[in-house]
Amino acid sequence: MASATQFGNTRRRTYAILVALVLGVVCGLSVHVWAPAYIGMAEQITTLLTGLFLRLIRMVIAPLVFATLVSGIGKLGDDTLVLRVGGKVILWFLGMSFISLTIGLLAANILQPGAGFSAPLPADIASLRHSFQPVDFVLHIVPTSILDAMSRNDILQIVVFSVLFGVSLPAAGKAGKTMLAWAEELASIMLRMTDMVMVLAPIAVFGSIMGSLAHSGPEMMMHFGRFLFQFYGTIMCLWTVLTFIAFCVIGPRIKELIKELVQPVILGFATASSESVYPLLLERLENFGVPSRIAGFVLPLGYSFNLDGSILFQSFGAMFIAQAYGIHLPWTQQALMVLVMMLSSKGIAGVPRASLVTLVAVLPQFGLPEAGIALILGIDHFLDMLRTATNVLGNGYAAAVSAKWEGVLSEGPTEDML
Repeated sequence: MASATQFGNTRRRTYAILVALVLGVVCGLSVHVWAPAYIGMAEQITTLLTGLFLRLIRMVIAPLVFATLVSGIGKLGDDTLVLRVGGKVILWFLGMSFISLTIGLLAANILQPGAGFSAPLPADIASLRHSFQPVDFVLHIVPTSILDAMSRNDILQIVVFSVLFGVSLPAAGKAGKTMLAWAEELASIMLRMTDMVMVLAPIAVFGSIMGSLAHSGPEMMMHFGRFLFQFYGTIMCLWTVLTFIAFCVIGPRIKELIKELVQPVILGFATASSESVYPLLLERLENFGVPSRIAGFVLPLGYSFNLDGSILFQSFGAMFIAQAYGIHLPWTQQALMVLVMMLSSKGIAGVPRASLVTLVAVLPQFGLPEAGIALILGIDHFLDMLRTATNVLGNGYAAAVSAKWEGVLSEGPTEDML
């Protein structure tokens, strides 16, 4: 019943976003063509609606990242199996994350998806610019005060503290178990709070699309269509790379695995919800021959640490925003951005529009305006559909690879072999 209710809520929210998108297009074009005198007012409305949404998102970032990372890492415990399987699979996750971010970065530099948008820079853009040097960067990642880092929404420092905190929990005995339970409850509360904030997404979509089209006219729609086409093409490249790497481990049975994953991937694409796919994905992996104990451990971990589609979007989206505002990022800063995104993307499973949440947190650290998110909001649902499908595919591959590494991958449906 809860799953059906969740799906119904997701569907209604999707319809609301689509309606807001259509209304934004109609109102924006109407202002641009028939009421140019009101373009300034339309832009002010955009600033208000999208600004309110972005402030609410920033409000939940620090406690959300802390709680989800601490609870996710703390659950690993110190069991031998957990350490063995978990260690290998986390290395796999980190490798796939790096590959996904790199593909997104290279594609954005080659395709230039933000070219032609000509978005006006915020008045305070100078305050966003930071000159990162290697030594300063290394020193910067360690917070002098976690409260200070949270007050500034410094995502990298929050991640470092949260990882160390989560790793320390198993060694703290009873106190660690109590704190882990508290972190899990806090994570649950923050996820619900984030879900409440996302109720305002249709309003922000309407404002962003209406203001953009009122300012730029019909040519903006051509740019959005090109952006979608380029992003989907980039994701297809990632699918090819992930499949090839999985084939190197699993061998010819990759064809059988792909057949099992087709339905979960389609469901993830249709619902834009990884959670709705979990039971079906678990069933399909067991049909393929992955023991339930492996799949039941790797999938929840993957939902926190292996969001291949989401993190590809972060590097692709950040470069899109930089290009749209005419901001040049040297390769050194792009490389640092990949590192920061690889760390900050972990531990936010179940967060609605998780990619936008982490992107908002990372942008200011590289001199990019958070307001650039408004350029993406209107079409983000269509982006999120393919991001989710990619996340499902990546986690399915990870579970099968883990079973292969442990030597417990059977030729078909199997009982727990561990």
